[in-house]
Amino acid sequence: MDIHALVSLDRTECAVQCNSKKKILEIISQVAAKSNPAIDEATVLNSLLSRERMGSTGIGNGIALPHGRLPGLTNVQAIVITSNPPIDFDALDNKPVDIFFALLVPEEQTEGHLQTLATVASKLSDKETVKAIRKASSSDDIITALE
Repeated sequence: MDIHALVSLDRTECAVQCNSKKKILEIISQVAAKSNPAIDEATVLNSLLSRERMGSTGIGNGIALPHGRLPGLTNVQAIVITSNPPIDFDALDNKPVDIFFALLVPEEQTEGHLQTLATVASKLSDKETVKAIRKASSSDDIITALE
């Protein structure tokens, strides 16, 4: 899976202001629904919250990979958001999170979903990429950092 195929300007937000895990998941859901009329905001939020109840998707180093399965979705969609300030997300390292790379996947897709998560995690393990995302002052900058 090519990361460039996942990200787009209409699903990227830079330096959003929020103060809670639930609020950032609500923002992710709003961005997803706004960019694709076939996506229901409440369904996205419920899917993301259900996944978080199983364990935090905060992987450490200020990064979270919230993800959920959606019925009726035909292809994987990514929503990339940075927050300012970082927020408590119950991450594995107990540090606040400021980079959220959310994935929405078709309900029946399992193997592809895991491969996509691995691709994203690999990209976000690159220190220079993460540094560039944190320096971003616009959605364009975030997209450029990921490319």
